[in-house]
Amino acid sequence: MTRTLYDKIWESHLVDDDGSSSLIYVDRQLIHEVTSPQAFEGLRIKNRKPRRPEAHLAVADHNVPTTTSNRGHGTSGIKDQTSRIQVETLEANCREFGIRYFDLDDKKQGIVHIVGPEQGLTQPGMVIVCGDSHTSTHGAFGALAFGIGTSEVEHVLATQTLIQKRAKNFLVKVDGKLGNGVTAKDIILAIIGKIGTAGATGFVIEYAGTAIEALSMEGRMTICNMSIEAGAKAGLIAPDQKTYDYLHGRPLAPQKNDFEKAVKYWESLKSDSFAKYDKKIHLKAEEIAPHITWGTSPEDALPITEKVPSPSDFSDKGKQEAVKRSLEYMGLEAGQTLTSIQIDKVFIGSCTNGRIEDFREAAKMVKGKKIAGNVKLALIVPGSGLVKEQAEKEGLDKIFTAAGFEWREPGCSMCLAMNADKLEFGERCASTSNRNFEGRQGRGGRTHLMSPAMAAAAAIAGRLVDVRNP
Repeated sequence: MTRTLYDKIWESHLVDDDGSSSLIYVDRQLIHEVTSPQAFEGLRIKNRKPRRPEAHLAVADHNVPTTTSNRGHGTSGIKDQTSRIQVETLEANCREFGIRYFDLDDKKQGIVHIVGPEQGLTQPGMVIVCGDSHTSTHGAFGALAFGIGTSEVEHVLATQTLIQKRAKNFLVKVDGKLGNGVTAKDIILAIIGKIGTAGATGFVIEYAGTAIEALSMEGRMTICNMSIEAGAKAGLIAPDQKTYDYLHGRPLAPQKNDFEKAVKYWESLKSDSFAKYDKKIHLKAEEIAPHITWGTSPEDALPITEKVPSPSDFSDKGKQEAVKRSLEYMGLEAGQTLTSIQIDKVFIGSCTNGRIEDFREAAKMVKGKKIAGNVKLALIVPGSGLVKEQAEKEGLDKIFTAAGFEWREPGCSMCLAMNADKLEFGERCASTSNRNFEGRQGRGGRTHLMSPAMAAAAAIAGRLVDVRNP
């Protein structure tokens, strides 16, 4: 019987199945401060301990300040009381229950979905969970990774298992060679624009094809990160030599002979030649242009060369109303060229695009230039202390600051309005994050999603631009 990559991982982790739901084993759980307090309290009330404390890793990321003046002082640098309590609670819980924790003064601290891979905790063939929807990021390594709820976080801590329903298989194949200025972010925005935010509901997406294989591990993480925005349970990319090279020598990856043994197993983790998929789509890489979002859903994605749509462009009445509401919220006019949209702020970072490759690409766009006068704030926020350290070794921080950007400390930052980095009402942001919902970056804030290079180019121009012709 031929099987997909998802089938192989699922079946190797299946503990029991009653015909309607399944109990699966969980290899690793990542923990942050937002969704874990109730889970730890549940253990405490029931007098339970984590079954495998070494299988968990915790960091604070959503609520942490990113200004240098507020870091280096532990949690005392967090001015918002609610945010400070959440981080302090995570620290206390990890001490009490023996969970590995990278505190705010540790250079290994950062966004949970960047820290996991760079520490080698994320490995092919694993089931990985976290109380965060963008856990799908780890699928770039051929791991089945998905977000879970607070009660499920507690269940995994206590039992190292989880009750789930088996998903269906969705193959997204992207073949060919990407054009100049087109990145992994453009691929995933093009996919979501094509199938919609519910297009993969009930499925696990496997990304394949020559264009996917050509991506770096950073690019693959960007692709899988936004699988959830297409409604998918998870995203997967089969591991290959790039995967093994990335993991080799990382602290929590297998070492020496164990690594060689692991690779032999990882090499089996690919879909069989005639594996059956429940759904398939195929994209040609050459036809993908740099994309941005214009509305308040990730599916509102278009090539930068297009114009803002009109409600009358759609036949479905529900979609017509959604477009009308989006235009009102975003302050845009139907028929307006996307390149005419001026911006107020720029954010380059997040678990989608906060890695070293992202900053290298952005730095190329701004070197020797200055941000436009109408741009009030342009933030560069590394995804971890190790990313920040590497960027500084390469002098990227100096390129950004010379151009007028602020070089920040690691954290989720302006991806979401849970910390001090927010949009004010009506402000418009060129953002490299993953969601453009109403109020996502601050009440009344207007978000346009795009690649790091596109966001950097927008900062220099003061408006949305085509990175191929800034």
